[in-house]
Amino acid sequence: MTRNSMRLMIAAGGASVVLVGLGMAQTAAPIARYEMRAGTTSGIMGGMSGMKGGGMGGAMSMAFGGGNRNAPQHELTLELGSSRLPVGAAPKADHFMPAGAKLGLSVPLKSPEKTTTPEYSNEPPEKRDFKRPKGRILIFWGCGEHAPAGQPVIIDFSKIAAGQMPPGLWTSSVPMERHVSPGSSKTYGSWPNSDSKVSIRTDSSLIGAHKVVGNYSPEMNFTLTKDFMGALRTSTFAQPSGATLLRWNPLPDATGYHASLMGANMSRSGEMNDMVWWSSSTTREFGGGLSDWLSPATVAKLVASKTVLAPATTTCMVPAEVKAAAPQFQMVTLYAYGPEESFVYPPRPANPKTPWKPEWTADIRHRSMTGFLLGMPGMDEAASENGRGRGDQQSQQQCQPKPKKRGLGGLGGLIGGALGGAVSGAGGNGDGC
Repeated sequence: MTRNSMRLMIAAGGASVVLVGLGMAQTAAPIARYEMRAGTTSGIMGGMSGMKGGGMGGAMSMAFGGGNRNAPQHELTLELGSSRLPVGAAPKADHFMPAGAKLGLSVPLKSPEKTTTPEYSNEPPEKRDFKRPKGRILIFWGCGEHAPAGQPVIIDFSKIAAGQMPPGLWTSSVPMERHVSPGSSKTYGSWPNSDSKVSIRTDSSLIGAHKVVGNYSPEMNFTLTKDFMGALRTSTFAQPSGATLLRWNPLPDATGYHASLMGANMSRSGEMNDMVWWSSSTTREFGGGLSDWLSPATVAKLVASKTVLAPATTTCMVPAEVKAAAPQFQMVTLYAYGPEESFVYPPRPANPKTPWKPEWTADIRHRSMTGFLLGMPGMDEAASENGRGRGDQQSQQQCQPKPKKRGLGGLGGLIGGALGGAVSGAGGNGDGC
């Protein structure tokens, strides 16, 4: 084959790719994107969400339902991003709710004010007041009575450079699925914010017609048929081996679950010796979007890879070695990923060759979460009676010879500022009892 003929073949191949592309209509990005995140919290999480007050407490009280701190709470966040600048005035947008939401006629989506105040110090890291963290991180994963060979993976803080993330802590196979943000939008608005005087309530409902109107986005109209998920109720049962059985009530609309635990081993003086991190994932997944709002399609893939527990799962055993490594403090978080409703206007044409320019999209995702401090009785008295029938009593007697009821709590950043970045929560899959 001559050089000229090879060039002709390459050119012909490139032309065929172009022709194939021309046969498919190009899809333009929507002018505006809207995201709603509707959650149910219980256990310690429900109690925290009931906090009132100014500053952070005030913002949380708007995002979460108030009232009885021991009762399940609702959380709701709204984000609008647009490629347009506001018309004729400062950015303004409102979300008009159905009456069942009990938030009034509408809630304002506030745009952040621009500021010239530097958010971070310009001093070099070596001149900042940095204190190297002490101790180690012990990493466990997978459900089972005992941790398998090769665990825990130990990360020694003293051997990690300041600001350096420990290598191999987690992989990036769990995507972060948030798209709307101030950075990805020419104009952005969100709720809750300081302009709103109402909070989502424990008896609020999202079912019904919704409308979003703003001076920087097309008008959006959509009707929701999915409401807040049910509350997760948990119980724990100490095993003779030292392992702990986690049990929770099944949620009919859950697409998958994941559990995680943060623990601590402290000295008598109160200094941290070891931090313990456990995930129910059999694939050693801790970060990414596991503590975020994942779509049902993504969760289905994670269930298949045994990163997330299947929706029929209601138990997971925390290995005995995890409790032994963190005798003073163990905080457990359980997530139930939920359904999604998505809207686009105008709808996608049936013929893929038809040009399509969507004006807006709206995406509503649901989840339920709960948490407890392991070893603190009385956090969830109703746990053993929620989600269990008489037919399950025999398996309980086999798995939990000495039942002890517990409650459930949240997972925050693990390494955080000590290493120069926040660490997300963990997700899971594994074998039950």
